[in-house]
Amino acid sequence: MSRAEYKPLQLATARACGLTIPPTLISNNADAVRAFVGDVGGRVICKPVASPVLIEDDQLKTVYTRRLTEGDLDDLRGIETTAHLFQGWIDKEYEVRLTAVGHQLLAAEIHAGSDAAHTDWRSDYASLTYRVGEVPDAVAAGVRSYMDRLRLRFAAMDFVVSPDGVWTFLEANPCGQWDWIEHATGLPIAQTIADELQGVIE
Repeated sequence: MSRAEYKPLQLATARACGLTIPPTLISNNADAVRAFVGDVGGRVICKPVASPVLIEDDQLKTVYTRRLTEGDLDDLRGIETTAHLFQGWIDKEYEVRLTAVGHQLLAAEIHAGSDAAHTDWRSDYASLTYRVGEVPDAVAAGVRSYMDRLRLRFAAMDFVVSPDGVWTFLEANPCGQWDWIEHATGLPIAQTIADELQGVIE
């Protein structure tokens, strides 16, 4: 599970399993970042390579995904201190939290109701609405292959769905939250996990 939390491994595995991933750069080099921004048409997000949670000034804080502005690109001082994960912005109709339990896939559409949530839905839960979703066959096959390759029996996976219906893999948390999704959608996640633990399902 610890190995499967590493985002570079997640992205490489997803691509190897046939899932679409965003254009991605992991770097601490300002010139490389500016070149990447040019290559992907200027719209880029930045997020942590590892856990988004940190303690600063004795407070627990979360680093959310954010879109880079021209001001950010003009002043990249300090970027050399550590690796950062940059990705091309993907136009989205909505996002999907896909809870994978063994080979059972439970999809919840997440529709953002604010600009902040449209960039990172975790930043504004109050604005979100949910619907039960369907997983395209090709995505389902890729996800099951991903689970097998990383020897996982559970993962909370995040996808962006574009206006033309393309699913793009963002990341997969092998110990991600799921209870609020069950309450919001009625998806039987707890029962599916219980069945998996008892060996009831394949």
